[in-house]
Amino acid sequence: MQFINPKTDFAFKKIFGSKESTDVLKSFLNAIVYNEQPIISSLEILDPYLAPQIRGMKETYVDVRAVLADGTTVIIEMQVLNVEGFEKRILYNAAKAYSSQLPEGENYTLLNPVIALTITDFVMFDTYEQHISRYILKEKELFMDYPMYDVELVFVELPKFTRSLEELQTLADKWLYFLKYAKTLDAVPDSMQSVSELNKAFSTANRVNLSKDDLEDIQRREMFLHDQHNARTKAEKMGLAKGLKQGLQEGMKEGMKEGEKKAARQIASNLLDVLDDATISAKTGLSVQEIQALRKE
Repeated sequence: MQFINPKTDFAFKKIFGSKESTDVLKSFLNAIVYNEQPIISSLEILDPYLAPQIRGMKETYVDVRAVLADGTTVIIEMQVLNVEGFEKRILYNAAKAYSSQLPEGENYTLLNPVIALTITDFVMFDTYEQHISRYILKEKELFMDYPMYDVELVFVELPKFTRSLEELQTLADKWLYFLKYAKTLDAVPDSMQSVSELNKAFSTANRVNLSKDDLEDIQRREMFLHDQHNARTKAEKMGLAKGLKQGLQEGMKEGMKEGEKKAARQIASNLLDVLDDATISAKTGLSVQEIQALRKE
């Protein structure tokens, strides 16, 4: 078997957002959002995946949108690239989904909760290691929940999920392993075959079950993401080189002007992992002995 990459928005929509995906999405949301409790008994996928409507689109914001039996709206987004303003976009989409429920003049009590589930292929929060996090409104000092936490943000950071196939224990583990590694597999793992919804997701992702047009669309999207990633990497490298050169020049000029070694020592410290002692000495005016002393600090 050969599987498509579920992390591309096109594939994600097809696997979780098609008319036939209700049971797959329900299993996924119960596992990720509700800690594997069977909270969701039924749901309706809004604007289900339709290939002709997606084909040729450059960007998408919300990949899948569903309404649960209790009226809760869940919007799910799979994001591969960390684009500028992404954090604000998540809030905007959630707030828009919440406010757009209510026609002008209607009672606010008619508003139903909104859950924004965001899955990223990059680290969003580097201050903690857990790969699933949940945010709601709280009092700033007492950390008490707002009486109506109708808007909840749930994040899944795939790079933080590092469990091997042998270490998978929960259904959430298995779904995240599917998202992160399906493209690298050549068969459905034995530990996942007992879960009918996972088997269905693998079947949908199996290339032999896709049309020629679907495969072409997926390939185009993967090429677009690959090009965007390469462009960003190049820009970061160019910016780093320019910043290092500019910082070195400005630091040297200021140090010479003030006649102090403080700036030169700071520059030298920044270069310890980049250049040898003799070169740093030539660039900063510090002696080799002073450079060696910096290395010992």
